[in-house]
Amino acid sequence: MDLTTGSAATKAEMVMHFVRQRIAGRVLTPGAKLPSVRALSTTLSVSTSTVVDAYERLVAEGAIVSRPGSGFYIANQAAPFSPAEAGPKLDRAVDPFWISRQSLESGSDSLKPGCGWLPPSWLPEEAIRKALRTFSRADTSSLADYGTPLGLLPLRRLISRRVGERGVEAAPEQIMLTESGTQAIDLLCRFLIEPGDTVLVDDPCYFNFHALLRAHRAKIVGVPYTVNGPDLAAFSAIVSEHRPRLYITNSAIHNPTGAVLSPVTAHRVLKIAEEFDLTIVEDDIFADFETVAAPRLVAFDGLERVIHIGSFSKTLSAAARCGFIAARPDWIEGLSDLKIATCFAGGRMTEEIVYGALSDGGYRKHLDILRARLSKAMSDVTDRLSAIGIEPVLRPQSGMFLWCRLPGETDAAEVARACLQRQIVLAPGNAFSLSQSARNCMRFNVSQTLDPRIFETLKEALKS
Repeated sequence: MDLTTGSAATKAEMVMHFVRQRIAGRVLTPGAKLPSVRALSTTLSVSTSTVVDAYERLVAEGAIVSRPGSGFYIANQAAPFSPAEAGPKLDRAVDPFWISRQSLESGSDSLKPGCGWLPPSWLPEEAIRKALRTFSRADTSSLADYGTPLGLLPLRRLISRRVGERGVEAAPEQIMLTESGTQAIDLLCRFLIEPGDTVLVDDPCYFNFHALLRAHRAKIVGVPYTVNGPDLAAFSAIVSEHRPRLYITNSAIHNPTGAVLSPVTAHRVLKIAEEFDLTIVEDDIFADFETVAAPRLVAFDGLERVIHIGSFSKTLSAAARCGFIAARPDWIEGLSDLKIATCFAGGRMTEEIVYGALSDGGYRKHLDILRARLSKAMSDVTDRLSAIGIEPVLRPQSGMFLWCRLPGETDAAEVARACLQRQIVLAPGNAFSLSQSARNCMRFNVSQTLDPRIFETLKEALKS
């Protein structure tokens, strides 16, 4: 934050923002004394009159209180916790909340190559409608009663068979349904970590991992991710130094890079995890995109220290929110209690609809068509991006994400800002990077990057 330029009013607003940010992030707690006017003016290199103006405005807002002869204090009523303010204030163009909000709130006329889901026309609409019709004829208890804490048994049995096809042995009793993959990670964070605990993530990784862990007040540490998985030398050193409680990762199809974990890397990661008593949460949300099954940590580990999660929002419907956790039995029991405490029971209606759609014979045919469609889109988008100087860091075996490097030292955040003015939502690399080392990278969702206007606008933005 540069307070050395701008009008007096602007500088006062910046001082106010400085204080608000620390209140929202709980750096300054209710009742805490603020720095003196002179001390803060020295810290921020502004005049004392600017700080006085800022403090008086904050008093008027009720954010702080003045005690004559004593100073200024944080008001006793705490501001609501703001995950966006809890860490360093990033430029909004590389902020995970910015990308998510733009993707979710933009209208149907916007183009969204930066979003993380398929276009509605790529999803099995008729299977969902059929499942809805079937469910509408269900008995009264299915329509009106609470679900069980573990979730619908037929769906858990189906998930058990499906993960078994990928080498994951999990009985239905070891599976608990959740409302989404995000809720699965949220419950696991509540269950396994305390505020201040260290959690390891890939760098780069899915940006909502950062946001969710920040909300749990975890200390986040990143490990560089390579084409074969986490950098093993860095992984070993970081785990030894920081002793993280959790490691959250993708194995099958990595988000955002599209990389696949190698068997050698998987074995070494599990050895290090065993040595330092590290629990691993393996997010397998993109499993149904695979054309060839990739190694999974949980398949080698057998649910001893690896927890397996997934959901159906990517290939079935984002509107039918349903995910799952597969874990060892004693952890499932504790997670079930936690689920009762936080949301009481499962969403039985959604679970029934998801089960109806997944158990329909047309779902596997839908996946075959979807994989072929994604493969063609991956090839087409790669060629069209390369033609304007945007090259993939690697060519993924499958999936919908293409992790690319922009030409030269191009700032992806600046490109994202320019394209947003033309109603095109992009996902610049530093939103995924804890170390902020992906400044000239960009993640493209190939299923959402087929409109010619995207390439025309990108080409213009790269020239400016």
